[in-house]
Amino acid sequence: MNSRTEHAPARPRTRRGAGRCVAALACLLLVAGCGGGNSGAAGVPTQVGEPDAGVGGVRAPSDAAGGTLRLVTGPLDSLDPQRSYLPGVWNLMRLYVRTLVTYSSEPGHTDELVPDLATDLGTSPDGGRTWTFTLREGVRFETGQPITSRDVKYGIERSFASDVVVGGPTYVVDLLDDPADPYAGPYQDESPGRLGLPSIATPDDRTIVFTLRTPSPDFPFVMALPSSSPVPLDADTAGDYGRDPVSTGPYAITSVDPQVGVRLARNPQWDPATDDVRTALPDEVLVRTGLTAVARDQALLAGSADIDLSGTGVHQATISRLDDGDLAARIDDVTSGAIRLLALPTTVAPMDNPHCRAAVAAVVDRSAVQDALGGAQHAVRVSQLWPRALAGAPEDPDPEPDLAAAREALAACGKPDGFGTVLAVADATTSVAVAESLAADLAEVGIQAEVRPLDPATYYAAGVGKPDAVTAAGYGLVMATWTADFPTPPSFLVPLVDGRSIRAVGNTNYARLADPGVNALVDAARAAPDPAAATDAWWQVAAAAAATGAYVPLAENRVQLLAGQRLRNGVVMRPYSSYDVATAGVR
Repeated sequence: MNSRTEHAPARPRTRRGAGRCVAALACLLLVAGCGGGNSGAAGVPTQVGEPDAGVGGVRAPSDAAGGTLRLVTGPLDSLDPQRSYLPGVWNLMRLYVRTLVTYSSEPGHTDELVPDLATDLGTSPDGGRTWTFTLREGVRFETGQPITSRDVKYGIERSFASDVVVGGPTYVVDLLDDPADPYAGPYQDESPGRLGLPSIATPDDRTIVFTLRTPSPDFPFVMALPSSSPVPLDADTAGDYGRDPVSTGPYAITSVDPQVGVRLARNPQWDPATDDVRTALPDEVLVRTGLTAVARDQALLAGSADIDLSGTGVHQATISRLDDGDLAARIDDVTSGAIRLLALPTTVAPMDNPHCRAAVAAVVDRSAVQDALGGAQHAVRVSQLWPRALAGAPEDPDPEPDLAAAREALAACGKPDGFGTVLAVADATTSVAVAESLAADLAEVGIQAEVRPLDPATYYAAGVGKPDAVTAAGYGLVMATWTADFPTPPSFLVPLVDGRSIRAVGNTNYARLADPGVNALVDAARAAPDPAAATDAWWQVAAAAAATGAYVPLAENRVQLLAGQRLRNGVVMRPYSSYDVATAGVR
């Protein structure tokens, strides 16, 4: 018998009130305070296993149900699926949010999509402009109400209410809205019968059809975001929905406290027969929030936590302890997909000259950058615009600095003695250290880069995310870290290098690269006839963008995930750089 069917039936759950959580929080405090040993009262021996056991396989396999899964993380942005933009929160949402499609929980394939609420990955008869999904039968909200196509549509429409539902991704707005007649969201919908967004049709309760502004082969990945999840209209409390989101998954939130954390209990309306992804082994889940990196590491080491949701891995101060054999065996080492790069805005002189850009690229010492990032345990040197987890790129050449080539390029750009510029960087210790290392490299050929730290809280929004502000401030060099929301080449490349992606606000084409040849290659890649041809075509995009010198890739962040002492079924969820909570157990 499948272990998922052996759980004791949960008590029917009612909607929560303000005074509902005293006992739950007392329990949370008790469990969170347990220190050292092999998880205290749980009586479960420490699992060791092998290093990287959860990367392509399963760490400590077990199908035993029961117990409490204990999670730790930093601050949460929102428990509202349409308002969160933190991968760690998206991982947590796998427990109470279901979408049409989702990421696989199969070891080694967690960056691939599988059906979830839908019966398949969607079908498109016209190259990705029109997408049709069919909902499974028997899927319900925690209230017992059947999930219909209109609930999915309504959940997506909430992202259009930019005056109320803020903070989450807006891919659906970009893909489904009509610029000539913008949709303002369900709270301002004055259409007859409140028909909602015209680009989403719901011909019946189980069918939903999307008509996109432009073809998008990656659209199923957009549907895998929690922001594309169903929300029942009668339970929507607008901006307060995150206080009590309605569950579609195996667990439901029963208490939330900003100081202590979040508690989730079993959702009796979840039917494992409709869910091929989640195993739902623990009886309950407790989440301690707002913890520092060091505090999260200490909780994992002491046995009072099983998984760190944050996706940042262990703190540098903890690394020295990993020489211990037992601790080393509990580590899963992964590259995160987050590429640190140097952007050279083409609208700021002399970076408008490709030879000047080439001089900068030639002098960069990636080994020094790696050292500034904490060494090989924290970063992998890269010289290509292509995350390591994406297949299709040739081996990275890992070039060393070439001062002679840099001087030749300077002569070609008319600056044989070098030039002065400003290097913008977020004011964080590690980032500033990298910037200062780069400035030292550049000084060797006469390029004087003034390192200018900017407020990290507004760095991408108000600092380097406004092209006109970058030009006005004379930022000839911009330090950035770029991570794609989806594990696909276009998701990584298009926002960075397609000139048509440049925006006046919230810009991610940090180099302001608007090269007609690169844009043409993007169009060709989108029109590729099959996956193999598409991968090759996207690599041509990456190579062409790199050849412009507008971006200098430096390193990819590397994280060491530490498994808690009790963690069972530890599978590394690559899109979230953590362990998959959907399959985790503790027995």
